[in-house]
Amino acid sequence: MSGRKFPKAVCAGIAKTTTEYHCLGTFSDHSNLMSFGFTIRIRGQVQGVGFRPFVYQLALDFGAAGTVQNDAEGVLIYIYCKEIDAFLRALETRCPPLAQIDTIETHPIDMKHFTGFEILESGNAGAETRVTPDAATCVDCVDEITTDGRRRGYAFTNCTNCGPRFTILKNLPYDRAKTSMAHFEMCPACAAEYADPSDRRFHAQPIACPNCGPKLAMSPASDDPLRDAVRRLRAGEIVAIKGLGGFHIACDATNADAVAKLRERKRRPTKPFALMGSLSCIRRYASVSPDETARLQDPAAPIVLLHSEGTALPESIAPGFHELGWMLPYTPLHHLLLRDVGRPLVMTSGNLSGEPQVIGNEEAAQKLGDIADAILLHDRDIVRRLDDSVERETAHGPMILRRARGRVPGTLQLPPGFEDAPDVVAYGAHLKSAICLTKNGQALLSHHLGDLDDPLTWDEFVKADADYAALFDHAPEAVACDLHPDYRSSRHASDTGLPCIEVQHHHAHLASCLAENMWPRDGGRVAGIILDGLGLCDDGTVWGGEVLIGDYQEFERYAWLDQAHLPGGDAANREPWRNLLARLLKADLDPAAHDVLADKPIGLLQQAMDAGVNAPLSSSAGRLFDAMAAALGFDGAQSFEGEAAMQLEAWARKAPAQEAGGSYGLRVPLEGGAIIDTDLWAEVMHDRDAGVSIEAMAMRFHTGVAQSFAAVARHVVKTGRAQAVALSGGCFQNALLLDLMIEALGDVPVLLQTKVPANDGGLALGQALVAMARLEAK
Repeated sequence: MSGRKFPKAVCAGIAKTTTEYHCLGTFSDHSNLMSFGFTIRIRGQVQGVGFRPFVYQLALDFGAAGTVQNDAEGVLIYIYCKEIDAFLRALETRCPPLAQIDTIETHPIDMKHFTGFEILESGNAGAETRVTPDAATCVDCVDEITTDGRRRGYAFTNCTNCGPRFTILKNLPYDRAKTSMAHFEMCPACAAEYADPSDRRFHAQPIACPNCGPKLAMSPASDDPLRDAVRRLRAGEIVAIKGLGGFHIACDATNADAVAKLRERKRRPTKPFALMGSLSCIRRYASVSPDETARLQDPAAPIVLLHSEGTALPESIAPGFHELGWMLPYTPLHHLLLRDVGRPLVMTSGNLSGEPQVIGNEEAAQKLGDIADAILLHDRDIVRRLDDSVERETAHGPMILRRARGRVPGTLQLPPGFEDAPDVVAYGAHLKSAICLTKNGQALLSHHLGDLDDPLTWDEFVKADADYAALFDHAPEAVACDLHPDYRSSRHASDTGLPCIEVQHHHAHLASCLAENMWPRDGGRVAGIILDGLGLCDDGTVWGGEVLIGDYQEFERYAWLDQAHLPGGDAANREPWRNLLARLLKADLDPAAHDVLADKPIGLLQQAMDAGVNAPLSSSAGRLFDAMAAALGFDGAQSFEGEAAMQLEAWARKAPAQEAGGSYGLRVPLEGGAIIDTDLWAEVMHDRDAGVSIEAMAMRFHTGVAQSFAAVARHVVKTGRAQAVALSGGCFQNALLLDLMIEALGDVPVLLQTKVPANDGGLALGQALVAMARLEAK
């Protein structure tokens, strides 16, 4: 009898097997095998999540005999069960909340004689199974810290359903001795819970209580650190707080003076601050849909972007923006702080501007001492530096903007056709850097690492590369990187000594979207609308607004935003007005340029562009958005990446209904070529002179860009040159643009990114898939 697979889910119209049962015959065939027992092999996120005690209890419920243990490949069960069909289905449908099953494989065997069911010690060490991400405090543990009992008020309460995992793990297998909890010796009460299969703390490696676990401390010293932190926050002071993956800097979000003081000390003039509050608290300040509620309550506990509504918070939390980033408390310490402060808290990354988040106690004193009035510490080491994940819900599903704590090291199944592909490691881009490893038919995309221009971030990148390779016993046959030779990630790839596959930036974006959607390797070509900042091509020009036609192995550039100069080179990435100048001059709108940009050095920059000096040509959609923001009043330099485009989206969302119609036209070449934007700028300047509101103009710009690119991609699919449209690139973090693009594409199949960032944070996944396809094609 041959093995069979049972598909479980369908994503974006493409069949995708997320759980597979490999059985000798169908489930109903087992009735003639009751003289045999079975081995059941379970692969996926099944260690450190309470899976063995779950199997133990399930076996008792079914009157089964046998054993269950962890080993290098996942969980292995030997079982004799008269109702094996029902038992197999219950393994999936009733499994623990943090478990994620990839495959269940069963085989009949001659069974030993068992008198009951037993949990065995872990088998051989190995890295063939997943490590569980950190998980937000579960309801049971929240109840425990707020009611009478030995863990009342204890800031490090956890169980198998919640608590730290990846941030405390040093080596596999996931046992206490290989975590930063190793030096905390369990007291008799905790040891009894740890050894009891019926207890929710059975083999919970971070198990602790006030008698034997980590403890809080305050700098300056305090007899009651928690109460002192609460007092300081309520008084308008700034407190640095040690969390799971690093320090936060917190203040009372309702206190405008405290928020202003934090901005001044952190030298962060406009970038929005993240907020933390209970769900009831969040609903006082934001609209929260059922999907957004589910996202907030996910065990990953990400920051979720929510529309402001109801009671107003100080404007300085997110100057000019219609959305605020909220997260629920995800550690017992957070729950206790918020309960006693009684107000929402700003909870921003504890770092100096541009540097990685602080994780060590001494490091916090050194780097955060000038920002925070006090530092709330504890004595459990953070092994891995992880920022908070940032996400949003859209009409088309979730959107991941930053993939970090709570999401990593979760894996993605490789699409059909890559089962036997060689293992590779890909090193991503230069900004929003991340690393991707492939192994055993899965891709592991690392946490957000940051901007590699920063020396400390570069150090973290190198550490992460070695860390992931050691932790997952990864021995790649080749490496992949961006085509840009000056990216630090590209130089790192070439220094490995392994075969190096260079992948064009926007091809990697396309492949990342295909991979996430489980597009088969032989699924045919796709039209990719790739809109982002900058990406080097092998012709030496800088791309950023393309319609590509391709697959994992190769691509062609079908249409593109007409190139414009980047006056001042890198300065054009920081100062949007430079991009506006280039486009107005290119559209022969010199008088408008001198009117709108009267205080800028127009003559000098025009000479530089004419001479081609420090003014490279680019088709960047990101710089087009920057130019439009400058035309509508965004002046000066961006204080953080994407600020101008975010402001443009915020304006567009406020467009009065009576003015919101229409669009600015771009000349669209349906049969391929340059998408010309000169007409757009003439229309923009006309509306500006006519007194049209900036909100309506921003909306018309978004609509015009969406309709123009969609028209080209739709034509490619309708004429049979592609099977679907894939949307990727950092511009698709703009939920309004995404809405308008999908509307304009109409009835053609569309592939979106909902699990992997569409920005450069997802680039390494695409690089890895391109590399594997090319290696196998040789």
